[in-house]
Amino acid sequence: MKLWGGRFTKETDQLVHNFNASISFDQKFYRQDIKGSIAHVFMLEKQEILTRAEREKLLEGLDSILRDIENGSLTIDGTQEDIHSFVEANLIKRIGETGKKLHTGRSRNDQVALDMKLYTRDEIVVINCLLKTLLTELLRLAELHKETFMPGFTHLQKAQPVTLAHHLSAYFEMFVRDRSRLCDIYQRMNYCPLGAGALAGTTYPLDRDYTATLLDFDGPTRNSMDSVSDRDYIIELLSALSTIMMHLSRFCEEIIVWNTDEYRFVELDDAYSTGSSIMPQKKNPDIAELIRGKTGRVYGALVSILTTMKGLPLAYNKDMQEDKELTFDALDTVKGCISLFTGMLSTTKFNRSVMEASARNGFTNATDAADYLVNHGVPFRDAHGIIGQLVLSCIDLNCSLDELPLEVYRAASPAFEADIYDAIRMKNCVEKRNTIGAPGLQAMSEVLSSYREYLDTMNLCDTIRTEGGEV
Repeated sequence: MKLWGGRFTKETDQLVHNFNASISFDQKFYRQDIKGSIAHVFMLEKQEILTRAEREKLLEGLDSILRDIENGSLTIDGTQEDIHSFVEANLIKRIGETGKKLHTGRSRNDQVALDMKLYTRDEIVVINCLLKTLLTELLRLAELHKETFMPGFTHLQKAQPVTLAHHLSAYFEMFVRDRSRLCDIYQRMNYCPLGAGALAGTTYPLDRDYTATLLDFDGPTRNSMDSVSDRDYIIELLSALSTIMMHLSRFCEEIIVWNTDEYRFVELDDAYSTGSSIMPQKKNPDIAELIRGKTGRVYGALVSILTTMKGLPLAYNKDMQEDKELTFDALDTVKGCISLFTGMLSTTKFNRSVMEASARNGFTNATDAADYLVNHGVPFRDAHGIIGQLVLSCIDLNCSLDELPLEVYRAASPAFEADIYDAIRMKNCVEKRNTIGAPGLQAMSEVLSSYREYLDTMNLCDTIRTEGGEV
């Protein structure tokens, strides 16, 4: 018997039931559903809508359902329409008529809104923790490679020398912003919809502030129609997840390029590579490629929910059930990608000598050569032209600026002296750049110290219980 069956005179067509039912995917938040019901029971007893004896009986039944689901003795099957119906039906079966009082003062509309918020909130904490682990690994590598020189790129062309630490710290900044976005979403969504009813509240004297406190919300939602029809936090979350995936994808793209025989900047660990069924020499960066590919999958979830919501009138509409499968899939995809990427990165070998040689042979020190002339009284525009001509000479002679004979330098400009070679040495080129945010050792050390302080500071994933905590 369905929760809404009283109005109907015959059973739902089986195809309609299958199309309408959500238990195949919303069973994912059985824990949140039971947690919300427990809080609701406490509130009903506080407001004298339930007796103390009824409260204890309901709590005992809900606890037993949760315990049996988690130990495998109770299987969530497809006979019920959704997880809410499954829990309530099993509760009535276990404790009898008192179980029918569980739904007093609430609707499935505010119940599912609560479950989705609780589930989303828990997942935000998990992802935040995974990002912290990734950031910890990035910092470890950056601290190891403060003097690993490499070319910096613009337009995929070698531009100026940087360090691997500097390059890695750019991604550190991206993932810090990702965590900040997740925290913002958590705080903005952290208001409890339970008690909003179907759309217009209820005549029962509910204490919504008390329910919100029990469930660690900052307070109750302030409009019952918005409470049951709000999916902004899902859209924001999927946008944040898409940004995380974009950052992972950019990094994966670089690793894929760096892993080629033409670059040889990195060597991926065998555990994070695969081979070819026909070409025995191949070692393919499949994990990086899959993460890059799955980015489109998460983008698709965001576009899907935006499209679903764009024409919906107030308040709840069944279309909103479409938020769950795509959100669950996006969350699982992002969690898996962050974990795999962190493992891949932690086992990657960086070829320092190859990176430095690439920077030296790519004329990345050309700007420093121009600056040398400026420091010897040559206007920058003239210096720029002189060094451009010297680069052409290097190409003709098949050498780097470091290897170009002094007489060639002096033929281009009498301002050049023997100390030009010190001025354009890779280490010196980098070390001279010590403004905050630059790759010089002093500046980089200060930034990495601030990163360490950031990671040591208490934050969202340290202070809020995850899904595995107690109900």
